[in-house]
Amino acid sequence: MLAAGAGERFGGPKQTAQLRGRPLLEHVLAAIEAAALDRTVVVLGARADEVRAEVPLHGAEPVVAGDWPEGMAASLRAGVAALADCDAVVVVLGDQPLLSPDAIARVAQAGGPAARATYGGVPGHPALIGRELFDRVRALEGDQGAAVLLRDAIEVPCDGLGSPADVDTRTELEGLLGCPNSIAE
Repeated sequence: MLAAGAGERFGGPKQTAQLRGRPLLEHVLAAIEAAALDRTVVVLGARADEVRAEVPLHGAEPVVAGDWPEGMAASLRAGVAALADCDAVVVVLGDQPLLSPDAIARVAQAGGPAARATYGGVPGHPALIGRELFDRVRALEGDQGAAVLLRDAIEVPCDGLGSPADVDTRTELEGLLGCPNSIAE
């Protein structure tokens, strides 16, 4: 799970912002735990110590991307490096609190060198990156995410499985308060 950003558009650390009495990041970690993946790594960066102190990690191994200010590529590289012995990684974003464990599990089981969830035909997360693409992940730079690696990905329909809505601003967080949560409280 990628959760290293500083939350500049949010105006502070969104990982620890509260949604329904729990930190935003905890909602995503709970979904990953419920999806029963073999191993979970949460990539932290900005305010890593604060996030570790305030967010229950649900068994996830924290990894700090020291070069997190570089952008999303740094987080992705750190996560893949921590899981280099795996056959594939499932990339989940730490600012999608309504993500469904079923969507995570469905993408994890898709196989192939790459797979990604779609919602109403629109590509989103989670995404699977197979070992054969790890070298390409290591070559990513700046704010370049995995999209370039997912152009020919297997599309995994996840309609009706939670919501891929992400939180970039406080207004978006407030908008989620009226949405049904896909994570059991």
